[in-house]
Amino acid sequence: MDADDTARWAPLLARGRWFAALPSGHRAALLQAGRLLRLQAGATLFQRGDANAGLYAVLDGAVRVGASDTPGREAVLSLLGPPQWFGEIACIDGGPRTHDAATTAPTTLLLVPQPALLALAEADALWWRLLGQLLAEKVRALFAGLDDLTQLDAAARVARRLLAMAQGHGMLAPGVAQRSVAVNQAQLGAMLSLSRQTVSAVLRDFEARGWVRRGYGAVELLDWAALAAAGQPPG
Repeated sequence: MDADDTARWAPLLARGRWFAALPSGHRAALLQAGRLLRLQAGATLFQRGDANAGLYAVLDGAVRVGASDTPGREAVLSLLGPPQWFGEIACIDGGPRTHDAATTAPTTLLLVPQPALLALAEADALWWRLLGQLLAEKVRALFAGLDDLTQLDAAARVARRLLAMAQGHGMLAPGVAQRSVAVNQAQLGAMLSLSRQTVSAVLRDFEARGWVRRGYGAVELLDWAALAAAGQPPG
């Protein structure tokens, strides 16, 4: 990115835990190596089995990551928004993409091409540890989600996922006013192995309690503490 783009987007990326924790020189090098991509809603970024193009960050819009099992049916793994990074698995092992990724809204991405990323890592081996930390965050979230499926009821799972999405989007960073998570009920249900009807009932209850406000394709989080309490395991 050039200096103007860096000045515009670096503060947004710094809301994310991984990027914010990078040494300052590594943050600057990553931004300098990246280039912007602007995509319309519904654009396919890559599909399972595709060759790896590099590491991505969402700057604006949203990306759905999942896998299509039968025509017209898709398993949604996650919905990514600013300032989340993705694509690190193939960047680390050099293998093909593990899932499909497509935009759900007009989206701006930062792409650090694989050759540029490898050049950074060849010059400084610390990059492998830093990329490993990004991957470890995803693995920890995956294990937590698997635990939730077996230990929590529907309401607790919905509460936890909404808070996890808010944290991933940098909403817990100081001074961030955004409180709305861009996700619809069908997508939320697909991520949590719940029906749309169940998710709708849970959100209606949360709204009646003053914890959230439902919108078109989004959920505004009004009471973080109440949602955190609702997401606790029983007992």
